[in-house]
Amino acid sequence: MLSEAVAASTLRLPEAPGVYLWKASDGDVLYVGKAIRLKSRVRSYVTGEAAQSLKTRALMEQATALETIVVPDEPSALILEANLIKEHRPRFNILLRDDKSYPYVKVTLQEDFPRVFVTRRITDDGARYFGPYADVGAMRRALNVVKRLFTVRSCRYDMPREMPERACLDFYIKRCKGPCVGAQSAREYQAMIDEVVAFLAGRTDDVRRQMRARMEAASQRMEFETAGEIRDALQHLDSIEEPTVVSDVGGGDRDVIGFARDGADACVSLLLVRAGKMVARDHQMIEHADDASEADILGAYMAGGYRARTNRAREVLVPFAFPDLAAFVAAVPDVDVRVPQRGARRELLDIAEQNARHLLEESRLETLEVDERAADPVYELGRELSLQRIPRSMVCFDNSTAQGRDNVGAVVWFENGRPKRSEYRSFRVRATDTAGEPDDFASMREVVGRYFTRRVAEGKPLPDLVVIDGGKGQLNAALEALTTVGLAQLPVASLAKREEEVFLAGRSEPVRLPRRSPGLRLLQRLRDETHRRAVGFNRQRRTARTITSALLQIDGIGPARRRALLSAFGSLEGIRDAAPEAIAALPGFSGALAERVRAALAAADPTAASPDNSRRDADSDASPPDPPPREHE
Repeated sequence: MLSEAVAASTLRLPEAPGVYLWKASDGDVLYVGKAIRLKSRVRSYVTGEAAQSLKTRALMEQATALETIVVPDEPSALILEANLIKEHRPRFNILLRDDKSYPYVKVTLQEDFPRVFVTRRITDDGARYFGPYADVGAMRRALNVVKRLFTVRSCRYDMPREMPERACLDFYIKRCKGPCVGAQSAREYQAMIDEVVAFLAGRTDDVRRQMRARMEAASQRMEFETAGEIRDALQHLDSIEEPTVVSDVGGGDRDVIGFARDGADACVSLLLVRAGKMVARDHQMIEHADDASEADILGAYMAGGYRARTNRAREVLVPFAFPDLAAFVAAVPDVDVRVPQRGARRELLDIAEQNARHLLEESRLETLEVDERAADPVYELGRELSLQRIPRSMVCFDNSTAQGRDNVGAVVWFENGRPKRSEYRSFRVRATDTAGEPDDFASMREVVGRYFTRRVAEGKPLPDLVVIDGGKGQLNAALEALTTVGLAQLPVASLAKREEEVFLAGRSEPVRLPRRSPGLRLLQRLRDETHRRAVGFNRQRRTARTITSALLQIDGIGPARRRALLSAFGSLEGIRDAAPEAIAALPGFSGALAERVRAALAAADPTAASPDNSRRDADSDASPPDPPPREHE
């Protein structure tokens, strides 16, 4: 726990920008944060104003010491915070997974005869770094292309101060043109390195144009062997470029950042657009984001993983603004950050977000056990509906009524794509319209409101997705109920029966999923199970009302004797088949009353009294609910 001396020292902190580090008793850094005004921010921890989340309360229980660093301005605080998080990797901070292990391609431009190789350390030595590469395979492919297209030296001589007496094997197999023995001039070698840098930066059109010009020049000089080598290199470039270029999107150079989140984990996808072509994709996994908002997570990536990149484009597209946007722009003045809402830029962001969701799903699937992989439709549904959180838990609501009577509602819960019957609930609905008739929208509003009010009061977990059986009207009624309960942030979708259209909150047009989509089939299964539950409870209510009406119409049978009959014989059929002596033996019954009961039931047609005899209810279901519905008040 924080000592009184440390708490008192926070009063002496300046109201200036800076970074603070909370430390444990063993000296480990628990958390690194930045502040525009150090004193106000740090004091909020001590006074309890910041201890609103479990994560913050746990931090203050473990923190015993505080260290602060004052900096000139907010951009400096942003950069220092990112560097300290990368250095200490505090357990309470949002972490960029394995950031230290990401490799770079280094071009030693500070040397007279530059080399190209892989490194995991960045130093301020005048070299040009490309990366970091989260996909090591993509980096290796890029290096292989460099080796195939360009004759970059592989030796480690400090040329021209160190020169070997004879060329190595690379010279004789034409993998190097021998600058170490004077067979290639420094000017020619540097021109080749310029092409290497352009290729690694994604400017393949520039490389192709320069190579074609050299080929034509060699041909005019009648150096046909050199021209043939360049021609072969051009053909190889064409063959390897095709699978890496996704599409021609236009608009010059851009970095497009997509975002996806699932609980405490998130993924940021980076699409590299160079000269209007999408040439590569990279990504970063993010951990420890339990209580952080999406904007905070994106800000952590921009200040850490993205700022560390050396081959940034001038224009950067992000899906939404983040709190430190102004500080980031001030710290990295060579980029123009935009948050597009429509048009071609927005379409690029959609592609990046799809990639982020896919990568996050793949990462989560790797951690699942074999028997959990049957939940694939859950991931497919999350992708198709563009949900920020994979809908592992889903609830569905439906109402049922018969000729304006016995209005009921039902809730079904699915976990990882499978029914969880212990979470099923049924409701007797009270909502009616002005004429006293059942109101479907008001019924949906009532059931959703009652369900979540009780769930919040009992502290039970909330679903990842709320599904409504119906169209836009039912969806809006459910949204009103959730807003009233304070759960407007829950994702809600409705499934309309006629065209199987999916309506989502905030979208005017429905989402039409392919008929063979696993996600749509999962929604249909959930909807049908809820419908079965609602219809089953409705039938149970009608049956109980029918039995009650038939018995109470008999002279001498009141509520007490009705309960005695049903308790003893179970149903109208059981009472009708019972012997008069058995009925007369019940408390409060006589032989005469027993005969009267049997005669009345024999004269009446019990099935005619049921509202769905003459015409089977359109909402009826062939199978009764299993297990018996549990009424939820």
